[in-house]
Amino acid sequence: MPLNEHLKPISQLLAGIVITSLCSLPAAAQEKPKEQLASVSSATQKLLKLNPQNIELASVSASVIDAETGAPLYTKNAELVVPIASVTKLMTAMVTLDAKLPLNDKLLFTQNQKKANSNYYTRIRVDSMLPRKDVIRIALMSSENMAASALGHTYPGGINAFVKAMNLKARQLGMTQTQFVDSSGLSEQNVSTASDLAIMVRAAASYPEITKYSTTQSFTAKFTKPSYSLRYGNTNVLVHRKSWAIDVTKTGYLNEAGRCLVMMTKVNGRDTVMIMLNSYGKRTPIGDAGRIKRWITTGKSGKISSSARHYQRQVLRQLMPEQLALK
Repeated sequence: MPLNEHLKPISQLLAGIVITSLCSLPAAAQEKPKEQLASVSSATQKLLKLNPQNIELASVSASVIDAETGAPLYTKNAELVVPIASVTKLMTAMVTLDAKLPLNDKLLFTQNQKKANSNYYTRIRVDSMLPRKDVIRIALMSSENMAASALGHTYPGGINAFVKAMNLKARQLGMTQTQFVDSSGLSEQNVSTASDLAIMVRAAASYPEITKYSTTQSFTAKFTKPSYSLRYGNTNVLVHRKSWAIDVTKTGYLNEAGRCLVMMTKVNGRDTVMIMLNSYGKRTPIGDAGRIKRWITTGKSGKISSSARHYQRQVLRQLMPEQLALK
């Protein structure tokens, strides 16, 4: 499909939003529609000039969305259903907050929660307690699996009711290719697509607690019964950099999922959703985020390594051999 045809839906979508926004303004604000249209048109034109042929990412699947309009700026294998690892925890936080459970209530960490995580390593001591708000925080910022497990198991009706609520929330958001089976993301059966996760990140950004907790740089959690403290750091190094204004973020990793990073960040003053799944190497999602930002700001992303290209072909050969054969 020619590039201008590929961008036409974006143009139509943005134009509709401009018209709707102007019609909803008070009469006094509508007195200068030409100036407002010129301003919005300028921002729109910058988006429309982006050439998807000039961006190269090391992630196997990706999606870049203009968060303000929902317009797709770039997609790569965005409908491929893949494990999403701890990116799951964004949905875990949303479902917990939707339930309006008291954030100051202390949650008890149990052996059953640890067992549900296949006894995965955790520094949290069984039978200790932590306020729900801090449990959500360390689940998001530091990807603490025991915290995510506790949120699911202490939900009204237990973990089964929680997982059911996760899948219901996904359907309500329009995430049609997404399935959850646990609250932590340790199961490879938690699957989604880059397109669906872009929807989830935009939804997560509407929760003040999630924007605050997921971007916390470091935090000391103070547990009780027994009394002890644990220091946590954010798993996304970009939250420490002044050059990045991040609203929501979550990392993820499993052998089956590779390195994953999703986030909403400001680029050129506009909120932009970046979804990067199954990246090659521990630092590659960070590199891809930089390439996306560079592409939006300069029009070109730069190149990826030959080893990253080789990794992608290996993964795609396993996941979608029939599509690979067509290339």
